[in-house]
Amino acid sequence: MDLGTLILVIGLVALVLTALIVFVLKKHENIVVSFLQNFCGALFIFSGWVKAADPLGTAYKLQDYFKEFESTFQETWFSFISPMFPFFAEYNVAISVIVIVFEIVLGILLIIGAYKKFTARAFFGLVAFFTLLTGFTYLTGYVQEGGNFFTFSTWGPYDANNMKVKDCGCFGDFIKLEPKISFFKDVFLLIPAIIFLFTTDVFHQLFSKSIRRIITILGTIAVFIYCLSNYVWDIPHMDFRPFAKGKNVAEIRMQEEEAQANVEIVAWKLKSRNDGKVVEIPSAQYYKEMTSTYSKKDWEVIEQVKTEPAIKSTKISEFEVTDTEGNDLTYTFLEGDQPLIMLVSYKLKADIKSERITVQDTIMRLDSVLVEDALVVNEKIDTIISKEKSIQTYLWNKGFSEKVKTVSNAARSFVDKGIPVYYVVGGAGPDQIAAFKEDFNLNGVNMCMADDILLKTLVRSNPGTMLWDKGVMVDKWHISKLNPQDILSEYFNK
Repeated sequence: MDLGTLILVIGLVALVLTALIVFVLKKHENIVVSFLQNFCGALFIFSGWVKAADPLGTAYKLQDYFKEFESTFQETWFSFISPMFPFFAEYNVAISVIVIVFEIVLGILLIIGAYKKFTARAFFGLVAFFTLLTGFTYLTGYVQEGGNFFTFSTWGPYDANNMKVKDCGCFGDFIKLEPKISFFKDVFLLIPAIIFLFTTDVFHQLFSKSIRRIITILGTIAVFIYCLSNYVWDIPHMDFRPFAKGKNVAEIRMQEEEAQANVEIVAWKLKSRNDGKVVEIPSAQYYKEMTSTYSKKDWEVIEQVKTEPAIKSTKISEFEVTDTEGNDLTYTFLEGDQPLIMLVSYKLKADIKSERITVQDTIMRLDSVLVEDALVVNEKIDTIISKEKSIQTYLWNKGFSEKVKTVSNAARSFVDKGIPVYYVVGGAGPDQIAAFKEDFNLNGVNMCMADDILLKTLVRSNPGTMLWDKGVMVDKWHISKLNPQDILSEYFNK
């Protein structure tokens, strides 16, 4: 589904609600305002619901925004604001849940007409906030590499690749919107948001005041519990990500690679080295005149204009796993001839304690002696020296440690039954991974590495468990739902 189709569906829902209010309930004061209430309310409920189905996804997106804001404000007169964003990033999950719950409840308030003045002001405030957020993200497309957003003199031609945040996350993973499109969507929503500020006296109101209050309270509690159920107690019950259960990852990856291979360059964007003029030249003309009119001496290539691939690339195209020595294991998961278990930790949560110790190092001396025409080499101690050595100890986070113990016990159950087990971690080097394997008794488990963002996409649990079979994502489990005996009996008949 694209944004246009979604808006059409939301509009039809709003029409039905408005007709019910006008012709059946006869609760309206102004048909246009009632329609806008229903349209904006239904849109907020839907956009909030697809995010509530995966609160961690929104939290990760907020983390990207906070990181970008921190670096942007560091280099300006507003640098005193910068330290706030790492603090916000630390509580990104809590902020995510609060924003999601507020968005859905606000949609409910608009439809039932509760707390009219508060609802109108809150809706305007939230839309204005979203507009600033998506507007900032979109405009970073004009900021050249190495430049700062607030140094407007360094802005250049728009390039989506300049944006640090590529997707606004407005509709979670259900619909991927470019920040540019999302910004215009929010600008459009500012129109009803402003109208609401001056028309609260003609808002329709459903039910009695006490019932509206009960709906608000129960709705808030229900949405909050629903959010928690999708990351605290289980993985999201609705998975809109590329690696959803049942997806043939190997087949989709092949299709995406073929689509990318068939992309054609139709034009070239060039920038004059003399006056900064930017031109777009069709490929045929560029190839013909590249050594004369558009030589590298006078023109710089800034972009290749390509045709859109028949299938857009997803994180599946970026799926890559290596062992701790750097050997590629990607196709072990995509083309393996037997089912295997993948354990995932996008981050090994630990404090690192470094200390220096003194060790004795023995230097040996080799002496050669001729004995009965044979050369005999004797090794003797030459000197013993003391030298300092730096060692690192990993103090594993207590909560994370308990979860890993559960995964470790499950891994041994799988290994004992002859099932290959791969533990893929992100953001850690070989030394930390080796210590992790030893400390948690992961004998028989193949330790691997991958990008932490990829691992967050694979499963919303740290650690999490997945079952692969010939490139298909068969199933996945949250740490709280991991039961190796059930998996063995259901999928392996053991």
